[in-house]
Parts: sequence; structure tokens; C-alpha cells
Amino acid sequence: MKHRAVFLDRDGTLNRDVGYPSDYRQIHIYPFAYEALRDIRRLGFRAVVITNQSGIGRGLIPEPSLRDIHRRLEADLARRRARLDGIFYCPHFIQSTDPRYRRDCACRKPKPGMGRRAAAALNLDLKRSYMIGDHANDILFGLAVGAVPILVLTGHGQRTLAQIRRSGPKPAHVAQNLRTAVRWIARREKLASGRAA
Repeated sequence: MKHRAVFLDRDGTLNRDVGYPSDYRQIHIYPFAYEALRDIRRLGFRAVVITNQSGIGRGLIPEPSLRDIHRRLEADLARRRARLDGIFYCPHFIQSTDPRYRRDCACRKPKPGMGRRAAAALNLDLKRSYMIGDHANDILFGLAVGAVPILVLTGHGQRTLAQIRRSGPKPAHVAQNLRTAVRWIARREKLASGRAA
């Protein structure tokens, strides 16, 4: 049986957006993120980070440093009984001076490549999943993979909300932060299970 997932953007959703962090000391996890991740697990979902990290392709951070940041992020979360089932990132930048990263890839959000990769690796049902993020590209990614998109107002969320009100992709819900987004998922799932009974 396939698992359902809550896909999460990293910067601005799980932790503060500080641009292109090159060291874990620059990562500040939002205090509400721990409980949100625990709730995702309690609801029976996998918690999966989907993040564009063009800082690699731009030459601002070496890929091994990003992997170290992610290892330490997972360890920090685990110490608070919050767990991620996977972190998938896109390192590409179309104007990169490094040919390894200079490409118009299929993985950079809003394209669905990272979602498909996560689905294959973790046996996920994309169409019964959710995507939470603070950018229009997160909403578009959710729509591209068939997941329910949720906009959070942390990070760039306020600016994104103003943009999409004028024109742009419409999320299924707008939440103050990751914690309230997961609470909305819980309510939606409870309603759905009540209708199915």
C-alpha cells in the first residue's frame, strides 16, 4: 500500500529563510515546526522536505555542505521527537558556471521531478498528499503532482498571498504557519473520513 505524504518547503516553512545558508548555525527551525512534524506522523503521513537549493549551482554553497546541513537538521528534529522521512533538493541553476549544475532540469519547483523522485523512493501516493510552502512555486508544485497545496504566511508567504490574490495559483488553504496548516489537514481528514463512513 502506498503512503501519503505532507511535502514541506524548507526555508520559510520549516525554518527561517536567511537566503543561502552555508552553515547549519544559520538554520533556525521555527518553534512550532517540531509539534507540526509530530502531528504529521500521528496523522499517518510521511513528512518529506522538497526544496530548491540553487545556492549550489550559483557557487554559494558546496553540495557536501548542504548535505551536512540536512544531516544536522534531521538530528536536531529527532532530538525533539520530530522526524523527516526524506529531504529532496534541486541543486541546479540554469546560468551556473559549473556544468554539473547548469541545466534546465525537471526537478526545480514548480516542476514535479522531486515529487516523483520522492514517490519512487518512499512509495508515496502523490494524489492523496499535501504540499505546504510559502512561495507560489510551492503551490504550483503541489498542483503539478496532484497534491493539495497549502500556503503558509511565514517566510515569503505574505508577499506570495498578495501576488496570488492578483493573479496566480490558488492554494486550497492559507495558514498562519506550518502548525496551523497541519491542524487544517487534520480537520480536513476527519471530515473526509466522516463522509466515507
